[in-house]
Amino acid sequence: MSVLPEAPARPALPGDADADVCIVGAGYTGLWTAYYLAVADPSLRIVVLEAQTAGFGASGRNGGWCSALFPKSVAALERSYGRERALALNAAMEASVDEVGRVAAAEGIDCDYAKGGTVVLARTPVQLERARHEAEEAAGYGIDLRLLSAAEATERVGATGVLGATFTPHCAAIQPAKLVRGLAAACERRGVRIFERTPVTRLTRRRAETPHGTVRAPIVVRATEGFTPRLPGLRRAIAPVYSLMIATDPLPASFWAAAGLAGRETFSDHRHLIIYGQRTADDRLAFGGRGAPYHYGSAVDPSFDLEPRVFAELRRVLGELFPSLGDVPVAHTWGGPLGIARDWMASVGLDAATGLAWAGGYVGDGVGTANLAGRTLAHLIRGIDSDLVGLPWVGHRSPPWEPEPLRWLGVNASLRLMTAADATEARTGRPSKRAALMSRVLGA
Repeated sequence: MSVLPEAPARPALPGDADADVCIVGAGYTGLWTAYYLAVADPSLRIVVLEAQTAGFGASGRNGGWCSALFPKSVAALERSYGRERALALNAAMEASVDEVGRVAAAEGIDCDYAKGGTVVLARTPVQLERARHEAEEAAGYGIDLRLLSAAEATERVGATGVLGATFTPHCAAIQPAKLVRGLAAACERRGVRIFERTPVTRLTRRRAETPHGTVRAPIVVRATEGFTPRLPGLRRAIAPVYSLMIATDPLPASFWAAAGLAGRETFSDHRHLIIYGQRTADDRLAFGGRGAPYHYGSAVDPSFDLEPRVFAELRRVLGELFPSLGDVPVAHTWGGPLGIARDWMASVGLDAATGLAWAGGYVGDGVGTANLAGRTLAHLIRGIDSDLVGLPWVGHRSPPWEPEPLRWLGVNASLRLMTAADATEARTGRPSKRAALMSRVLGA
């Protein structure tokens, strides 16, 4: 993706302060919450506290998929909440993709928004069978996820060995840093105060404590996603797992004539270890995936963004998909932590007794989900009885992760299992039983 200049620094919290709503975290969740609150009630005193700079975490350096993906499948949601509520959440997620585009246009946020949908390729017979199953299941729910033939898929994404694909129109490619910076500016235009370099060291009833002072507010929102374990008492609330990315320099028209992605479709394939990519507005290939290790004690550190082994593997896979890249070098590498709840269920809620609100656990699909979270939190905080506050993820409480070393062993073992499952399927031509078991364990 295009490299943006450093954003102008905002001041740190100058001392103790009072607010109507205090939001901890200036990523998508925190900023969307602030935005919708400020639009609905300009009189609200809203303070956002950020440990680094706005968008420093996953919001500013993700794969640029504004999708309708939710960590739990519709089938899994149906088992727990019933068909009607499961489909309501799916519809709300689909609507969030368009809502992000609407706000970006209304606020003049040039975030390279292009709703080209997502193509998930099937490049082995086993993957093709998974694609067929997903398309059949979606059809049973009336969800727009279509099975493409090999020719139809290759017309959209000119990768090698394509046997077919699934396609959903409910995804837009974006430039994530542009979106989060534009959203922060839109919040400030409405009177929201954003303080950077202000880490919150403790959250208590109606208080957010920092080294620079304490903000007191009837409502305090935790919007910290992968950085949540840094807060006292929340070490086991979320497992931060790293996703890494690479990007090329802009590629010539001759490459794109064969590679396709003319509508800036986001793309992946049906392997178990997640990969994801997009054609950027300035004609780069941006490509990422899982595979980086989970760090003991839910540790998060900038040094964990750098995993040469993972970057090399991403470049190898990208070259396998698009051999015409030749020896085009990687121009940029980056990464960051995403948040995973123990039951793989994202959640949003407000505890009226304590005034503490929260949202997160997006499992890497937070661009669209955070928008839905922000709108939902704005309704919960203002006491609005709406369809949003009745969605099944509202008020959900995930169980804590296991204590160490069980957490470290379990998360890293699952990462290795998914890598091994892909290799086993390529060798045997049969679905991996271990991967299927892991899916059931996770309740997907």
